[in-house]
Amino acid sequence: MKPQDIVKEKSSLWVFGYGSLVWKPDFTYKRSKIGHIKGYKRRFWHGDDFYRGDKEKPGRVATLVADQEASTWGVAYEVTGSQIEESLQYLNTRETVLGGYVTEMVEFIPKEKGQGPLLALVYIATSDNPIYLGPASDKEIAAQIAICSGNTGHNIEYLVRLVEFMRLCCPEVEDEHLFSIEAALLNIFREGGGIKPPDQKSLLLGAV
Repeated sequence: MKPQDIVKEKSSLWVFGYGSLVWKPDFTYKRSKIGHIKGYKRRFWHGDDFYRGDKEKPGRVATLVADQEASTWGVAYEVTGSQIEESLQYLNTRETVLGGYVTEMVEFIPKEKGQGPLLALVYIATSDNPIYLGPASDKEIAAQIAICSGNTGHNIEYLVRLVEFMRLCCPEVEDEHLFSIEAALLNIFREGGGIKPPDQKSLLLGAV
């Protein structure tokens, strides 16, 4: 189902971001809320051969994997009026065309007390996607992230900004997958490994 069909005749729409959208929505929105969705876990299992990698060395970026026991924290953005069409056009290019994502409507639970759940649109990469990379160990994912960069920047920055968001905005949440990859990446730099980008290393260490 296309996003346009999901939101037909709606005067407002919430869009849930769990990857780069948490710090870089790049579309106009009315307001945003930090919170989580249930039934999905965030995993660095999707490939990116445009923004954070290239055809030869695809980067690793986050997608959602169904898991009834899990929850994923991020940011929901409300778009209204003409912002709906504008944001969907932008996201369909950024995610579904270049990133290879599908869309779902999910229940978003705001972090702020006293606020009820709301429905939000989310983009999810599936295992059917040609650049889907699938499961790997924390060490393997970190090693791939350490050497990849694309049109938006280094894959390390993507990881660091997501870690930073979780530590600053959701300090009570232990995102084991995310933090384990961060730890594995720090070990790569500590051990040398032939990868020494000082600016990225300082950026990473500064987020810890």
